[in-house]
Amino acid sequence: LTNGGGSSEEDRCRKLTAQLGVDIKPSQFIQAHTILKSVVKNYADVPVLVLGGRGGEIREVAEKYGFKKAYTTLDVLAWNPAVWPFHELTPDERQSTKPVDFSETPISAIFVFHDPRNWALDIQIICDVVQSGGMMCIPDEVTARKTRPVELVFCNPDIIWRSDFERPRIGQGAFREAFQAVYKALTGSEYPHVQYGKPTQATYRFAEKVLRDRCEEVQGRRIEQLSQRSQFIFNTIIADIAGANAAKWDSILVHTGVYDPRQGPPAHLPTQETEDVEAAVRWAIARERQKADAR
Repeated sequence: LTNGGGSSEEDRCRKLTAQLGVDIKPSQFIQAHTILKSVVKNYADVPVLVLGGRGGEIREVAEKYGFKKAYTTLDVLAWNPAVWPFHELTPDERQSTKPVDFSETPISAIFVFHDPRNWALDIQIICDVVQSGGMMCIPDEVTARKTRPVELVFCNPDIIWRSDFERPRIGQGAFREAFQAVYKALTGSEYPHVQYGKPTQATYRFAEKVLRDRCEEVQGRRIEQLSQRSQFIFNTIIADIAGANAAKWDSILVHTGVYDPRQGPPAHLPTQETEDVEAAVRWAIARERQKADAR
């Protein structure tokens, strides 16, 4: 269960399998945007914008999920370069675009799958789409008569994330804050949005369903009391432990990720802290054995 993303679950599982030497199946792996598979039925046949990643990678993921009319902000820029005159499409970016007339294409929803690469372009286009009721180039007086807003969905609330750099990097949550700040400066209020990803309850409930499905696939029977029979290993406080506590999951916080114990005790207390993942797994196994012995 990760707030990462940007490629298909199948691609990520192939890489994990190669790295770990253990067969990892897509039914065992949840990215920030995997939850969109549960809502695609509402948008399968209508135009939507999908944001994040490089070139057309996110479009490919969205189409695999079942979004039949997924467009990118690069498509919009290719349609009309005046939309954002401060960026000229590279040859690779232009090759990834699809020809579409956005003056005749109503956008029903915007899904931020992954961290956007061009914040300025994407913020400008989101503002255009939501202020125009889904249609580019519609005057404000027409927009004012629109009654159904364009749904805006973010898949990852993380403000920061850990890379190879010494300090954490800002992520999709920071992009959301930047958009809302610009939108509020333009309109006086923030734009309503849906937030997925850890620590939202929607994502934890979705993860429980996926885990139940996996258990049924392996064991041939359904496990209903999932939280009482599972140990969950995490490496951040806000995204992971806060969400696990709210979902009533037992949690193990490791010291090899975003959380650094030198910064003080965690604001949200886990069930247990360990130095690394191996220690966490050993602690979880020992705990379950103790429970079994007690029974």
